[in-house]
Amino acid sequence: MANPSTTLPGVPDATGTEPHREGGGSVYVYQIPIRLWHWATVAAISTLALTGYFIGSPLPSVGGEASDSFLFGYIRSAHFIAGYVLAIGLVARTWWALVGNVHARQIYTVPVRDPKFLDELWWQVRWYSFLASEPRKHVGHNPLARLTMFFLFLQTALFLSVTGLALYSEGEGIESWQYKAFGWVFSLFGSSQRVHTLHHVGMWVMLLFVMTHVYAAIREDIMGRASILSTMISGWRNFRDTRE
Repeated sequence: MANPSTTLPGVPDATGTEPHREGGGSVYVYQIPIRLWHWATVAAISTLALTGYFIGSPLPSVGGEASDSFLFGYIRSAHFIAGYVLAIGLVARTWWALVGNVHARQIYTVPVRDPKFLDELWWQVRWYSFLASEPRKHVGHNPLARLTMFFLFLQTALFLSVTGLALYSEGEGIESWQYKAFGWVFSLFGSSQRVHTLHHVGMWVMLLFVMTHVYAAIREDIMGRASILSTMISGWRNFRDTRE
């Protein structure tokens, strides 16, 4: 492998519109705050999905024992804490997109008017559909990943955070800062029950994204000739020579 560097000939910048087809090497992509946010978000979403399921479908009570109430209380507390981690993490991630490196801003923009971006997007669709014969390497997110991160992850995470804080504000009371800040959500959607339903739907959309994201990451790590999983741990993207 070539010595690590910040640029490689033929490797695109963060616009993700130019493919890198030949040669190996390494590029530093994801800074420490991005990697910490990523894994904190993974933990938060996993906790939210699990505890949210039990909140919606509580475990059967054993004769009304007090331990059942304590268990349900722990489940709710874990859900609320994970929700705050997700919401605060989104704010911190947005701030880092403004002050971090160029790759930190990728998932916040989708240049759909750029012909090169659209060409690469179509290539990625064909590659994931097993219709393209070879992958195209990208330093940061490939165009299809940017599209799904922006529309499926960011928008869904924002929706879950807003609706979740609104539902949490019900328990805190109308005098709480949470209700004053997010009580408008109930007026927007018509009722508390509808917000509950949409919140649940949002989590299923997020889980669909997670399954697709994990599949794509593992697939690209094996077939794409560029590191994916290890990059979110070390920050370095390693390119394998196409002649290997």
